[in-house]
Amino acid sequence: MRPFVVLLSLVLILPFAAGKGRAADDLRLAAPQALQDSGLLQYVLPRFSLKTGVHVEVVSEHAQADLVLTNQDAGTAVFQGPNATWSLMVVTENEGTARLSDWLTGKIGKRTITSFEVDGSAPFSLPRSRKAKVAAVSFEGDAVLGKALSVDLCGRCHVVDPGERMNDIGSTPSFFVLRAMRDWDRRFQTFYANNPHPAFTQVEDVTPAFPIDRPSPIIPVEMTLGDLEAILAYVSAMEPADLGAPLQHQ
Repeated sequence: MRPFVVLLSLVLILPFAAGKGRAADDLRLAAPQALQDSGLLQYVLPRFSLKTGVHVEVVSEHAQADLVLTNQDAGTAVFQGPNATWSLMVVTENEGTARLSDWLTGKIGKRTITSFEVDGSAPFSLPRSRKAKVAAVSFEGDAVLGKALSVDLCGRCHVVDPGERMNDIGSTPSFFVLRAMRDWDRRFQTFYANNPHPAFTQVEDVTPAFPIDRPSPIIPVEMTLGDLEAILAYVSAMEPADLGAPLQHQ
């Protein structure tokens, strides 16, 4: 009889003990005290929980958490203000954290954040897009040699030097105009594959020989990859043309 009583007691006690732990759908969100004191999280998170059934517990910024709101340049920017841009970092990858992240960055979450007001004003807004840092492009070739090669190989069609402006073909852009394009380095590195260059250009160990029945219509442009590297070094140090408004190209 006694074993039955003990077993029954355990059956009755275990559900209450389990209830004291975290539910499977509960999330812990760490945030600095200043952000907690703003009232934004108390306004936003209950609306998320009502929509999804996922409860979010806000804890101190140094506590163990599934997600972290930080004003450091990390994670995904979700809102800004006052005087800071706040980003969400996901620590624990699961369905709940994914839902909160998607909700905060989605239309409903954004609308909820921007509708929060204190004394008639909205202290939080959507984050401004971060400008991508453009890495400087440089090449290790001989720029002096590159200038000479540019004049010799490319100068028949393009202006490659300020002192040779009368020797170009009017329909072809100068090196200075090409240098002003955002993808100038890609254009120069692959020029031999872009029309009309394949018809008269040979890059050693790169381009195939001209077909016997389709020889080059003009004296071929012949170079090595080392020559191309030198030309790239010359162009990379060139002052781009001042085109005024951003250049539009196909």
